[in-house]
Amino acid sequence: MEQKFIVETSARHVHVSPADLATLFGEGYQLTKKKDLSQPGQFACAERVAVIGPKGQFPAVSILGPERKETQVEISASDARTLGVTAPVRESGDLEGSAPCKIVGPAGEIEIDKGVIIAKRHIHMTKADAAAFGMEDKQIVSVKIDSPERSLIFGDVVVRVSDSYALAMHIDTDESNAVLAGPGAMGEIVK
Repeated sequence: MEQKFIVETSARHVHVSPADLATLFGEGYQLTKKKDLSQPGQFACAERVAVIGPKGQFPAVSILGPERKETQVEISASDARTLGVTAPVRESGDLEGSAPCKIVGPAGEIEIDKGVIIAKRHIHMTKADAAAFGMEDKQIVSVKIDSPERSLIFGDVVVRVSDSYALAMHIDTDESNAVLAGPGAMGEIVK
């Protein structure tokens, strides 16, 4: 039996803490939901901020909600070169020793001393999905993605298991471009 799952491209984005949201947009500001994302409770916001590094900037980066404990900027390796930062490949939330940057909003700006990462490619699974695939939380796997002209196998994919997830693999824009992953791209774990 084939066990395939959707592969989604995650473009550069920012997660903000409540305190940083207040600095960037004003005291008492609430994020404006633009659209729901595939992961339950996650959403793209109407708000955008500038992300600035030593060598370059992106003037209109989307914020994803809801608010987080710590502010985090997720970019691709190409984005890191544009900004001039050394961003490590990390799982979301693993920010110790990550890159700094400046974030500018309409009401203020912040300098974060850590928080810029290249998100480690990963598969979200519920506990039932993990059982069906024979996987465990934090397991590292390889995933084959077929495309008409650039099929490839990604190694070092972390499996993340929680009943708060929906089954999907997330890759960044560099990875998506490498395989020419369009809408409806599907992945399959290869053992």
